Amino acid sequence: MPKIVRVRPVLLSAPYADPATSAEVILHLPAARRTIGMVELTLDNGIVGLGEGYLAVFAPHVFRSIVELVAPVLQGRDPRELAPLLRELGLTTGYWSWQGAAQHVISACEIALQDCRAQLAGVSVARLLGAAEHRPLRLYASGGDSVTTAAMTRELDAVAALGIDVFKIRARRHEAAKTAWVQRHARPRGIAIAVDMTQNLAIPSQTIADILAYLGEVTARGGAAPWFLEEALGPEEIRRYPELRRRTAPMRIAGGEIVTTAAELAERIDAGCYDIAQPDATVLGGIGPTLEVFRAAAGAGAEVFVHSWGGPVAMMANYHAALAGGGRMAEWPLPFFPLRAALLPGAWRVERGELHVPDTPGLGLRLTPEIEREYAFREDAVYRCLTDPSRLPPMSWE
Repeated sequence: MPKIVRVRPVLLSAPYADPATSAEVILHLPAARRTIGMVELTLDNGIVGLGEGYLAVFAPHVFRSIVELVAPVLQGRDPRELAPLLRELGLTTGYWSWQGAAQHVISACEIALQDCRAQLAGVSVARLLGAAEHRPLRLYASGGDSVTTAAMTRELDAVAALGIDVFKIRARRHEAAKTAWVQRHARPRGIAIAVDMTQNLAIPSQTIADILAYLGEVTARGGAAPWFLEEALGPEEIRRYPELRRRTAPMRIAGGEIVTTAAELAERIDAGCYDIAQPDATVLGGIGPTLEVFRAAAGAGAEVFVHSWGGPVAMMANYHAALAGGGRMAEWPLPFFPLRAALLPGAWRVERGELHVPDTPGLGLRLTPEIEREYAFREDAVYRCLTDPSRLPPMSWE
C-alpha cells in the first residue's frame, strides 16, 4: 500500500507580464513578479504529486501555514483513499474557513492526491476521471490589460499567432471606448472579443443600467456586443444575474471563478445566473468538485469554460478537469509568466487555437531543485488588492 511520507508547501515567484504596459502589474504587482503556491506530496515509492491553490497569489504565508496545519491529515496515508482524506481535511478547516482561504489549500491537496492516484494507475488524471479520449481543447485567450494601443496591438498579434479566435479583455463600464477599439482592430484578424468586467468582488458593483449603457456604446462604436460578458455584477448582486441574462440576450453571461464550493456554483447555475460557468479547480476544492460543476451545468443547459489564471499546476488541473468533464473550451492566459512552461518536461502545444496536453501519467508535471532555485519565492511578489487607479497613465482609445 503506497503511503504519503512527505507533505511540503512550495512557494515560487517569477517575472510577470510587461511592467511598463500591463495595468495589472502597475496596479497590483509593483515588483512585476507573481507568486504561486503548491502542495507537494511524496510517496514512499518515490512518486511525487503536485497541487496548486490560488490563495498564494495574494497571501503566500497564509497558504504555507494552512498547508503545514493540514499536513498531519495526509501524512502516512494512502492517496487512493480520496474521500476520507478530503472529509478529514474539511473537518480540520471547515469551522473557520468552509468558504474561504482554506478551500484553496484543500484544492491544492486534492489536485496533488489526484496526481498521485493517476500516476499509481499509470494514466493521465483526465483518463483516471473518465475521459474517454485524449483530445484537444479549444482555447480563448485571456489578457487585454494593456495601457497603450501599441501594447494591445502586440497582444492581438500574439492571439492571432496562436490561431485563437476569441480574446477576453478587461474592461469596466467606463471603458466602452477601449472595448470598441479592440473590437475594431481584432476583427480583421478574425478574432472576437469577450469582456471581463472584474466586478466579482466589487461592493458596490456596477448596476444593470450601467451594463446596458456600456453595451449600447460598445455596440455603436465597435459594431458588436461582446462574445461573452464575464463577472459583470458584484457579490451583493448575484440574484440579479437572471435578469441581466434576460436583458442582454442573446449575448452570453459568464462567471463563477471565485466560488469556493461546487454546491454554491451549482446553485447559481440552477438559478439561471450564467450561460457559461467558470469554475477553477485551485479555488473550488479540486478537480473532483470541478467535475460536479460540469454535471450541474449539463443538467441546466449551461456551458463550462474552466478558469485558468494560475501557474502550470493550476492550468493542467483545470485542463484535465475539462477533458474529463466534457468541456470544449478553456482559458489560455496570455501574459508572460515563464513558470507556466517550466514544470512541463514536454511542452504543451497550441495549434490552430487548440491546446494539446501531454497524455502522460498524472498531470504530467515535474518540479526540480533547479526550478526552485531559479524561481525562488520573493517577499515582494504579492498581489495587492487595494490599489490607486491614479497610478495608471492616461489612456486614449479613439
